[in-house]
Formats: sequence, structure tokens, C-alpha cells
Amino acid sequence: MKTRKLTNTAVLAAFSLAIFVLESHIPPLVPLYGVKLGLANVVTLYAKATLGTRCALAVLVIKIFLGNFFAGSVVSLIYSLFGGTLCFVMEMLMFRIVEKRQIWGVSITGAIFHNIGQIIAATILMGTEKILWYLTLLVPVGILTGAFTGICAMYTLKATEKIHNRR
Repeated sequence: MKTRKLTNTAVLAAFSLAIFVLESHIPPLVPLYGVKLGLANVVTLYAKATLGTRCALAVLVIKIFLGNFFAGSVVSLIYSLFGGTLCFVMEMLMFRIVEKRQIWGVSITGAIFHNIGQIIAATILMGTEKILWYLTLLVPVGILTGAFTGICAMYTLKATEKIHNRR
């Protein structure tokens, strides 16, 4: 990995981590357990679009482990690992079939599968499939939050492309 790419990855990982920790201190927007905007995913999407899959994965892994070290617990780490991994895999698959300007669709897919991953973790930890009903609440919220973070990522990409084109 070249020095510039490594530096950019480290900066994006720091941004992602800061957003994750900050967001963990914001009161819930809706009265549903585990619902957050997922703003740190904007950084992961941006990293994938500008630096590639390996750098985006590095940003995600750093955010999950250090974010849960600073603002979480072992249980939240497990939920983050399951949700983040499934989200990442599906987003990388979506990046193969959509263009950068459709990053909002990638983000919606990622948010839905993040919720599915968390419910899989909950099913394993709780030892019951009864928690699956919670997806009926999480999926619609995931569509909304995924659209929001995807639109944020799209505008971030557009803004940075304008900056780079001015040089």
C-alpha cells in the first residue's frame, strides 16, 4: 500500500471512529432498541468509492474494534461484527452492479443487511428465533437510515470530486 493511500485510509478510519463514538452518545431518534443513523457508514462507502475494497475494509475493522472498545461492550462488539460484516459484503457486491452516483442504493442494501446481521447475532446470543419478528421494524428504519447515509456519501463524493477537479 502506498504511503498516500495508507495515510488516507488512516484519516478515514479516524473519522469513522470519531463519528461512531459521537453517535453512540446521541439519544435515540426513535424508541426502538439498536436504531442509529449509522453515519460512520458514510466514511466506509466513501473509502470504497475512492480507495478501494481493502481500504474500506480496514476502515470498517478499525471502527468496529476501537469503537466498541471506546463506546461499547463485548455484546455490542458481537452485534457490530455480525452486522458490519454482512453489511460490508452486500455493499461490495452492490458496488459491482451499480455506479458511484447510485451509492444511496448501496447504502440502503447495507443498512438492511446490517440489521439482518444483528438479528442473526441476537438469535445466536439469545438462543431463540423469536427475535426475528424485530426485522419487521428494523428493515423499514434501515431503508430510511440507509437512504440518508447514502445521500450523505453521494454528496461527499461529489464535493471531493469538485475539489480534486479544481487542482
